Amino acid sequence: MRYHERILDSILETGSTEDFISSLAELIKVLAVDHIHLVGDIFDRGGGAAKIIDRLMACKHQRTDIQWGNHDLLWMGAAAGEEACVVSVLRNNLRYGNYEILENDYGISLRGLVAFADRTYRAGERLSPLMKAVNVLLFKLEGQIIQRHPEFDMEDRLLLGKIDREAGTVEIDGVTWPLVTRDFPTLDPEHPYELTPEERRIVEKLVAEFQGSDHLRRHVDFLYRNGSMYLRRNGNLLFHGCVPMNEDGTFASMNCEGTWRNGRDYLDFCDGIARRAWRDGDREALDWLWYLWIGFRSPASGRHVKTFERSYIEDTSTWKEPMDPYFTLTHEVSACDAVMREFDIAPETGHIINGHTPVKTASGEKPIRADGKLLVIDGGFCSAYHPKTGIAGYTLISSSRGMRLKAHEAFKSVEEALVHNADIKSETDHFAQATHRIMVSDTDTGEEIREQIGDLRLLLDAYRTGALPERA
Repeated sequence: MRYHERILDSILETGSTEDFISSLAELIKVLAVDHIHLVGDIFDRGGGAAKIIDRLMACKHQRTDIQWGNHDLLWMGAAAGEEACVVSVLRNNLRYGNYEILENDYGISLRGLVAFADRTYRAGERLSPLMKAVNVLLFKLEGQIIQRHPEFDMEDRLLLGKIDREAGTVEIDGVTWPLVTRDFPTLDPEHPYELTPEERRIVEKLVAEFQGSDHLRRHVDFLYRNGSMYLRRNGNLLFHGCVPMNEDGTFASMNCEGTWRNGRDYLDFCDGIARRAWRDGDREALDWLWYLWIGFRSPASGRHVKTFERSYIEDTSTWKEPMDPYFTLTHEVSACDAVMREFDIAPETGHIINGHTPVKTASGEKPIRADGKLLVIDGGFCSAYHPKTGIAGYTLISSSRGMRLKAHEAFKSVEEALVHNADIKSETDHFAQATHRIMVSDTDTGEEIREQIGDLRLLLDAYRTGALPERA
């Protein structure tokens, strides 16, 4: 006891208290967490995504895997040079004021785009010249992809060609809606999805900026090395969004380069084509990477996105974004069991772990659904979601005693955290408690260790028998 007191005294005497506490806290975190699973959307949830990935890359003691979210796939597409993904990234970050990640973290200059917008579009309306320019670029580029891919079934998104500039309206599903602006100086009614020569130069410059960012390339390499569309781990199934389904509970099929796929086969295709886009950069794969970001049958998105309506129409009834039936059906045990069986997960003991849809706790939504079969743990740390969710998201913790879900309070200030434990204290929901302590040998890690032991024994036998000569 005296020995330990003397150590503490020396720490106080040398003024090393803060460093000691920080080092001790870091050691506890390393010892407490063996494996980190991130169920997607590191990007576009505030301006700190680059810092988060830098931190994850620096974690040498914990293994990390990522189930790609649609926003991650969007940035992966932008880094690979897909034009619509580049402009979508710009739009998302300009809309939420996250300029710093573009210019400060990744060195992507917006000067040419800003100058083009200021001399081309009118100021003084609800939409700034910059947002007007970005919106038109985006809808032109998306229109080109949609026209190349009828199998995406997104012709209803070809709305630039339905704008009446004189009347200031657009026709959607037979209904005429007033627009918030008539300022479309680069829109050719005869060829609405063609870029003007100046727009083409702007887009090419932006694509070069994204592809030329070494920092972004390192981060996207990390996402590819450590990520996938889904993960089977310790008898559980992790993915970001959904497994596309029909209303009757069957798995929805998608035309994938001439072959119709559904369920696990479809997600395997999506994983492969996302990697091909980064490796080969062919037009077909890049178009698919854009679809994975925004498509209704994308397992990372799973909704009809209404970017055009949210940009140009005030009536919020047009903003509603229908979701894939998966998100309703999986409130029931039978649908969750079907999904788990599709991925060779035992429904009796397994769980589906999703992100993507923030849990609106303030409205009574629960993250644990279908009698504990489905867990929705969207992080929700982004402050923009706090008014809807009422909290700052969830963390799912799996230990030898089972699983528990922690609901986090929103961060207010350092003082609140230190004095009142605000954002540190969190509600914990224990479930799926183990009937006996789960040991390492019971997990996938245990199986990996057993395989390594088997390989080492084979190597040792080869040395002993002379089948493999030992190197000096």
